Amino acid sequence: MTLIKSISGIRGTIGGIAGNGLTPIDIVKFTAAYGSWVVNKTNNKKIVLGRDARISGEMVNNLVIGTLQGLGIEVIDLGLSTTPTVEIAVPMEKAGGGIILTASHNPKQWNALKLLNEKGEFISDADGKEVLDIAEKSEFEFADVDALGKVISNDTYLQKHIDIILDLPLVDVAAIKAANFKIAIDCVNSTGGIFVPALLKALGVETVYELYCEPNGHFPHNPEPLPENLTEIAKVVQSKNADLGIVVDPDVDRLCFVNEDGSMFGEEYTLVAVADYILKNTPGNSVSNLSSTRALRDVTEKSGGEYHASAVGEVNVVNKMKATNAIIGGEGNGGIIYPELHYGRDALVGIALFLTHLAKFGKPISVLRKSYPEYHISKNKITLTPEMDIDALMVKVQERYKDQPNTTIDGLKIEFDKQWVHLRRSNTEPIIRIYSEASTETVAENLASKIISDIKEILKLS
Repeated sequence: MTLIKSISGIRGTIGGIAGNGLTPIDIVKFTAAYGSWVVNKTNNKKIVLGRDARISGEMVNNLVIGTLQGLGIEVIDLGLSTTPTVEIAVPMEKAGGGIILTASHNPKQWNALKLLNEKGEFISDADGKEVLDIAEKSEFEFADVDALGKVISNDTYLQKHIDIILDLPLVDVAAIKAANFKIAIDCVNSTGGIFVPALLKALGVETVYELYCEPNGHFPHNPEPLPENLTEIAKVVQSKNADLGIVVDPDVDRLCFVNEDGSMFGEEYTLVAVADYILKNTPGNSVSNLSSTRALRDVTEKSGGEYHASAVGEVNVVNKMKATNAIIGGEGNGGIIYPELHYGRDALVGIALFLTHLAKFGKPISVLRKSYPEYHISKNKITLTPEMDIDALMVKVQERYKDQPNTTIDGLKIEFDKQWVHLRRSNTEPIIRIYSEASTETVAENLASKIISDIKEILKLS
């Protein structure tokens, strides 16, 4: 059993002993801490709640609602929803915060409480530490019987989310409808199965081949949208002669595409393509995290904008976007953040913008993919002994490459012309993650091997 208490939320496997898994006691404890923090910080006793379709969702939902009611907080329960939908609902409901019950791309045994502030954005590091501190000290004061919170079920936000997307100036419903796309979708039996077909219908897409669109939480494959998990939709795209495939994760904040020939568009290139479309129509800046493809920088600079990199993590991307007035940003895992709508990863707005882009491009999706700079990312890790001083090791690696451009805002990233390697320590285990990128897979792997060799040499000398 696993329980991970982080500044962005509480994540764990269902069951086990309290404190070692996401048990009912842990759910109540951390919900009470978060609810208390919201009331103390905002003096607002309203919280929006939504969940993905995982098997444990109803159980967790009931515990969270009861706990918030016990604090005297009014709960706006969206029921089966998406992470970006809850993010949009928080400011629209004038709530003090929001909770999304989802473990995102994790397998079915996991669930989590993702925590939002009053803007509908993930809480900051400092806020997260306050919540964890309240939980540690059990500083909760519950309401008496006459002051219990009420629960309001609200199922209107599916349509509200879609309507806001359709109203965006860069979403061209007429162009999408005229393209007469045939689209296969894989929604991994979660809430994308409700939201994605509804969005496509609203966008004028008449032919949709639905794969795993029943929101019952029984994930038919590993729910992370990686190529090895998408063999079935690739076959459907080919057999149905579809124009493309669309894949979302269980809480619909990650998005990737399948080309008409069944090959992968590449989740790293979801953001690149959407940014290309945005930047061609509204010049400006872009942001992604340090471990995302350089192709976004190339596309941004080609359009006359500036690219900026942030530390890994959605909160960090959003903060950097605000600091640099970026008009598009996100992460290389298929996460699109379009501030015109809201500051959160949103697969639904990503779908609408991408389909508009593809419709106006007028050629197959594989041709669009080939129009972008070709990069390959290699992902490796090196395991160290628990007592190893990883920070000191990083300093020695940086010293070895001091003549190369480098940054230490999140681990160590070293640039070699248009290639790079990014070293980050894991927060949960004694390993260093080593991501490298180059124009070919072989060069990227060789670059990673060189750094790993250097680390081993440094360890021998120390």
